[in-house]
Amino acid sequence: MESDGNQIIALRREKAARYREEGADPFANDFKPDATTAKIRDLYGEKDAEALAEVETEYALAGRILALRSFGNMAFLDLADRTGKLQIVASKKVLGPEAHKDVVKKWDIGDIVGVVGTPTRTKTGELSIMAKSAHFLTKSFRPLPEKWHGLTDMDTRYRQRYVDLIVNPEVKDVFLTRSKVVAAIRRYFVGHDYTEVETPMMHPLAGGATAKPFETYHNALDMPLFLRVAPELYLKRLLVGGLERVFEINRNFRNEGISIQHNPEFTMLEFYQAYAVHTDLMDLTEELMRELVREVHGDDLTLPYAQETIDFSKPFPRLTMEEAVLAANDDLSEGDTRNRDKLAAICKRIGQEVKADWGWGKLLTVVFEETVEKSLRQPTFVHGFPVEVSPLARRNDKDPEIADRWEFFIVGREHANAFSELNDPDDQRERFEAQMKAKAGGDEEAQPFDADYIRALEYGMPPAAGCGIGIDRVVMLLTNQPSIRDVILFPHLRPESGRGE
Repeated sequence: MESDGNQIIALRREKAARYREEGADPFANDFKPDATTAKIRDLYGEKDAEALAEVETEYALAGRILALRSFGNMAFLDLADRTGKLQIVASKKVLGPEAHKDVVKKWDIGDIVGVVGTPTRTKTGELSIMAKSAHFLTKSFRPLPEKWHGLTDMDTRYRQRYVDLIVNPEVKDVFLTRSKVVAAIRRYFVGHDYTEVETPMMHPLAGGATAKPFETYHNALDMPLFLRVAPELYLKRLLVGGLERVFEINRNFRNEGISIQHNPEFTMLEFYQAYAVHTDLMDLTEELMRELVREVHGDDLTLPYAQETIDFSKPFPRLTMEEAVLAANDDLSEGDTRNRDKLAAICKRIGQEVKADWGWGKLLTVVFEETVEKSLRQPTFVHGFPVEVSPLARRNDKDPEIADRWEFFIVGREHANAFSELNDPDDQRERFEAQMKAKAGGDEEAQPFDADYIRALEYGMPPAAGCGIGIDRVVMLLTNQPSIRDVILFPHLRPESGRGE
């Protein structure tokens, strides 16, 4: 098979060489399309052959050849551009013998070409363009995957996304939908009086989230830097500065495992609103999610995901972490959710590690993640997270061991994390110090002590709430994709064992 592929590449290179020998460029850049395949379908899709025979307007189209069939004096091409696919008819009588010969003898599936012609219908009734001139633009040296078997190996599809997009139209649709979703998010927040901002991607301290960072080094400044794990602390500095509603859509980087839910770099939406509390952002997030479902699926607020139907039409349930854990664990009574020994026993029963310095809050969170999270299939808010696992969140006024924090789950996955912001600099200092002790004890994900952030809080940050939403996971849901790799154009992969030639 490899020798066959090399032989095809050699034959295609010979065709390019013949173009050059004849004074033509096999990589020309002198053709300007003035129409798309979608425009032709929109204008003429409903017209019959007799009506099209009266059309004299010529259109210039360009795209990639996906199929090429030759029948003596006639050739038929499937031409694909960014909007779809359309048949091109190359007639020896209309094009002329030399141009027709080039199409049949020098053009290959995968080549990029331009044609100028008029709309027509073939005898089989297919809307087409009758080419009056043909223009060769780019020679494809490598053959596209075989028509019937296509590009099916997932690793190859992720690694060679450029080919995946050519031969699997549904893949292109996923990424067009992703673009629509991001645009809709921007419209939503601008419409709610938020300001879009950009904050640094390289941080002197890896703060803002509990995660292991990537490290780099700045030679001119002679200092280590970290790719950001979250923009949170910079966005909240902007609240201090008087930008009362801000949002950012950008990349985060976490030096952690790769799975169907995790990629080392991923896209996050984070937004912060002064004079709001975490429940306000529950309402906003619920409204935003419905808007995104409408953007992709129309007014039907139910959508398929794998074998399930997810219903966004009903109010999203809101329950506390303690309520959720009690409902899922028959061996716990109402007073046991803050009993360290009983929570530790459950952790050991389900095979989870228990560290000596973990309090009841950390253990409750582990029990929740292992016994509840996967069961949250329909859109659900879980609030009342322990302060122990919420180093940047405000304590609840009535229950200081609990933070005013929630997470949002669909199909057993976290899609958003939000809380009322901690703006007391002394409390924040103590939380950072506790994180430093955890780091000294071996916790690589503990947050560093950010003295400048404390200084910012000392100038006064208005009461506020903030939220982060994973855009990749939202797109997975809206496009019914099983893996985060299916919604990231170029996901991270292990190195190839050998470079394919």
